[in-house]
Amino acid sequence: MIIYHGSSHIIEKPIYGAGNRYNDYGLGFYCTEHLELAEEWAVTEEQNGYANRYSLDTEQLRICHLTLPDYTILHWLALLVDNRTFNVGTAVAKAGKEYLHDHFLPDISQYDIVIGCRADDSYFSFAKAFVNNEISLKQLSMAMYLGDLGEQVVLKSRKAFDLIEFDDAVPASFEEFYPQKKKRDDNARSRYREEVMRDDISGFYMRDIIREEVGPDDPRIR
Repeated sequence: MIIYHGSSHIIEKPIYGAGNRYNDYGLGFYCTEHLELAEEWAVTEEQNGYANRYSLDTEQLRICHLTLPDYTILHWLALLVDNRTFNVGTAVAKAGKEYLHDHFLPDISQYDIVIGCRADDSYFSFAKAFVNNEISLKQLSMAMYLGDLGEQVVLKSRKAFDLIEFDDAVPASFEEFYPQKKKRDDNARSRYREEVMRDDISGFYMRDIIREEVGPDDPRIR
């Protein structure tokens, strides 16, 4: 597997145990298989960066692929709300967060790599809206594909860190890639607002999932 990590600097040897505990899937080294996305992630509005390129032999690694049919968007959401911090503003949101944890949270501790959707700030706001009972499950599912963010590949275990090999680093210019990143985010937010305006009256909401005790095998969430 060839993967890229966007950063403000060159990282020849990722350090196991370093990083932010409050990322989407917890502590780990977050990468993508798409060079252009890594270049976007690498820059800020005023700072250049690098898309670090790595080779990773996955033959001996255990991989949790959250976009496969074994999982639903609620499994992804359970991981997200378990790791990222946000204020629980309503009773439904508090109950929803607890319900997702108890019924949908995957045990990823046994895996070396997790592959799944990425939630930047705009996408995390969509997820919060669902937990707060503001949008339906269908609207959340549609929102997750508005910005074409692709999947992220997250190294979780020491074994995965031992097997990753640095190839090179591609410079990324903020003048080129920040506008692309901003355009992607703006388009996602705009299309999200359009989708929410089409109130999904008959949709499946967080309150319904709690009230009807929906589980992972329920066909209504597939």
